[in-house]
Amino acid sequence: MKKLLIAASIALCAFSVQAAQDPEAVFNRSCGACHNGQLPMAPKKGDVAAWTPRLQQGMPTMIKHVTEGFNAMPPRGICMDCTAEDYQAVIEWMSK
Repeated sequence: MKKLLIAASIALCAFSVQAAQDPEAVFNRSCGACHNGQLPMAPKKGDVAAWTPRLQQGMPTMIKHVTEGFNAMPPRGICMDCTAEDYQAVIEWMSK
């Protein structure tokens, strides 16, 4: 029974992956240059109408666009130390 509890605890931890970096800090350091409204094709932080069709593509697609670059967005969105979890957290934070 004890081994089962340990295995369940380890599995639960594996499924609760979280961003290592604060989304607001990443935005201020890397994303804000374009997503503060300076570039008309980059959806502005908090512009729900602009983010909705993008989010409807699904988070894996959104993360792929950030990682590989998309249209005017440079690869990795100029956050070279961000993980997929960091990107997801920033996207969710920007889109609200």
